[in-house]
Amino acid sequence: MAYTNDREFWLTTMLQIADPVLHSLANQQLKQQMPVEAIMEDRGEYTYLEAFARLICGMAPWIENGPDEGEEGALRKNYGDLIRQGMKEATDPQSPDYMNFSHGLQPIVDTAFLAHAIVRAPNELMHKLEPNVRNNVINALKQTRTRKPIFNNWLLFAAMIETALYLFDEDYDQMRIDFALKQHEQWYLGDGLYGDGPAFHADYYNSYVIQPMIVDIIDTVAELSPDWKMLQSKIHERAIRYAVIQERNISPEGTFPIVGRSIAYRFGAFQHLAQMALQHRLDASLKPAQVRCALTAVIRRMIEIPGTFDDNGWLRIGLCGHQPELGEPYISTGSLYLCAAVFLPLGLPADDTFWQGEEEWTTKKAWSGKNISIDSALI
Repeated sequence: MAYTNDREFWLTTMLQIADPVLHSLANQQLKQQMPVEAIMEDRGEYTYLEAFARLICGMAPWIENGPDEGEEGALRKNYGDLIRQGMKEATDPQSPDYMNFSHGLQPIVDTAFLAHAIVRAPNELMHKLEPNVRNNVINALKQTRTRKPIFNNWLLFAAMIETALYLFDEDYDQMRIDFALKQHEQWYLGDGLYGDGPAFHADYYNSYVIQPMIVDIIDTVAELSPDWKMLQSKIHERAIRYAVIQERNISPEGTFPIVGRSIAYRFGAFQHLAQMALQHRLDASLKPAQVRCALTAVIRRMIEIPGTFDDNGWLRIGLCGHQPELGEPYISTGSLYLCAAVFLPLGLPADDTFWQGEEEWTTKKAWSGKNISIDSALI
């Protein structure tokens, strides 16, 4: 299919990914219609919340700040309604699609992605909720307090949930936020990278979870505590540096190194770069258009491969097509919807510099013999 511009391609692709999840959930048929591809039999307990929460975490900036007018404005309104209906069904104990917020460890993970969506779109996904839905969402968030997070990036899941409760003007646990922020300060390794717990992992978890959540948590709560405020500038500086590293990881062909866990999240590996573009926090060495062109190359490279979707439009496990052997035991169909996090810049207006012009990204210039800037570590 030919597209007029990259924004049209991004929007069409995001909605292609979203449609089966949001339409079936709005019709109380998610558990009936969504396939569960997984190694572990118990993933059916968690996969539905994974799909919904991870999807809307990526869609939230567009829902919050997309256009009001024209064809895209009409789409945005429709999908905002679908997501709010989905929040109603997901958190209503009487709904056939009521989701698991309290059994097992996994719910703290994906309730945090739901919370992150709310933090990214408070007007659309908090203030516009009907009172009964609002109460159900708050109750769902609080249910996860019976879960003890693992001593790694999971600390940020607990902190993100409490951050959303703060926005709801509910009692929130400052200690869970404080512990996550300060423990990650201890786990900072240098040059923009955090350890995932006490150990370093060569993977994309700095982008899947760590950096995006730290940045959005600190920007929401920094003014509540002087010691949190003192962390904010360091967190931003590291985030800017890590986005430079991410951009340089995209090859001239729109591929990237296949290293580490959860590679089946596909282009969700670039959530952090997308968030820095959304927040206008790209390093001066990165032009917004070159980031857009690099990310577009990645999205095209993956989404156009046969086998990415099943016959009914649901994502299938894999990086480049259907590769079920790339799914760790914790991976299921719902897990895959973290790929939607790459679409965060759709929250920028169509006339933003991100969407204007064509620019080659760093490796594309370098491997065609053009001059690029020397890379240097963050000191």
